[in-house]
Amino acid sequence: MRRDRQAKIVATLGPATSSPEAITELFEAGVDVFRLNMSHGDADDHRARYNFLRELEVAKGRPVGILADLQGPKLRIGQFVEGEVQLERGQSFHLDMDETPGDTTRIGMPHPEIFATVKPGHQILLDDGRVVLRVDDCGPDFATTTVEAGDYLSNNKGLNLPGVQLPIAALTEKDREDLAFALELGADWVALSFVQRPEDIAEARELVAGRAAVMAKLEKPSAIDSLQGIVELADGIMVARGDLGVELKPEEVPGLQKRIVRACRQAGKPVIVATQMLESMIDSPTPTRAEASDVATAVYDGADALMLSGETAVGEYPGEAVAMMDRIMVTVENDPLYDPFSTLPEATSADAISAAARQVAQTVNASAIVTYSVSGATTLRASRVRPDAPILGLTPKITSARRLALVWGVHSVHTEDAQDFADMVRRACTLSREEGFADPGDRIIITAGVPFGTPGATNTLRIAWID
Repeated sequence: MRRDRQAKIVATLGPATSSPEAITELFEAGVDVFRLNMSHGDADDHRARYNFLRELEVAKGRPVGILADLQGPKLRIGQFVEGEVQLERGQSFHLDMDETPGDTTRIGMPHPEIFATVKPGHQILLDDGRVVLRVDDCGPDFATTTVEAGDYLSNNKGLNLPGVQLPIAALTEKDREDLAFALELGADWVALSFVQRPEDIAEARELVAGRAAVMAKLEKPSAIDSLQGIVELADGIMVARGDLGVELKPEEVPGLQKRIVRACRQAGKPVIVATQMLESMIDSPTPTRAEASDVATAVYDGADALMLSGETAVGEYPGEAVAMMDRIMVTVENDPLYDPFSTLPEATSADAISAAARQVAQTVNASAIVTYSVSGATTLRASRVRPDAPILGLTPKITSARRLALVWGVHSVHTEDAQDFADMVRRACTLSREEGFADPGDRIIITAGVPFGTPGATNTLRIAWID
């Protein structure tokens, strides 16, 4: 199945999309990569979805990417005697380590690392910023605050400290267990939540040990201070705008989104824009015009993929949400003003060949650029320059084919290993025809690394005719 667009769609599976029929509907509507949210559901749920996705992959004859999204350190307040309280602006509100249920004057917060970090004048945001507290006084096990905004607060709501880098690891004990389970299943991508520093990625990479690609979710403004280092260490980046928007002013998020996307584009790392893309379609069969514009903007910016969360996990119209996102993407990519801006090549042979392939394909009006790569590195570099021609990514490694399902412009194909250069050319021509990219008489551009099997050694370009 060939998609009619270059940008990809990631969809979250959940209660609304757990059946084989629902998952098949999402795939046929346009989903390229499926997200397993490890914050919800149990191991049996995720295993059942994973197994069906692999069956679907065989049935449809197209590699399907699977992203396991780890929960990360969730900071939450405790519980109230009556389950909720009504606060008043200007009142004093006490936070402490006491597990006794709270009331209108206090609540337990079992996170000593917060009390060790917070200082007078800091803000503490509760319930995604709906309640704002200002710290007046604090110690190793308490913080006395004043309510600056908000009035209603209930049990176990999350908390954020804007502008503060917390001394906590990105991987909790639950995350380590979920990571081991995801790798056992065979997830292609693992997303690390609440990344704050490059060291968080290094720790995850050591645990993953090459068994999956590692994606950094940028949810904390503090991560932006180390953006370059995080992008360099991660295999991909997710712009998680929901949590970013809690700790940042709303007007700051769009510019930051563009900055992150451009940094990833320059580095040649796939980037996903996520959160509230078509949020209203959880309950409505159509999106708002603002949401449609939001999706279009991410495509215009050159993002590799866009992600649906609640829209497909718990929404009433999951298939419609995917179909709508697909239509918006196709419309943008057919707009004469659409230009995903090719980045300048780096001073490497791989980038020189990839940039040349883009230019040659445009000059001879090639039907496709065919990359041959075991690791996927050659295909990633071809995508980085955003060619006009579609990219047919051939690889003898099924894990590489599945990971490439996330990458802009790439139609990945799992094929047998080429015996020699001539066999690679024959295989490229045959598969270009079989996959619907070229007809007899068309030309294709082929790039590869010789000798075969050397990651990142893209050094060959060939123009071939389709018989």
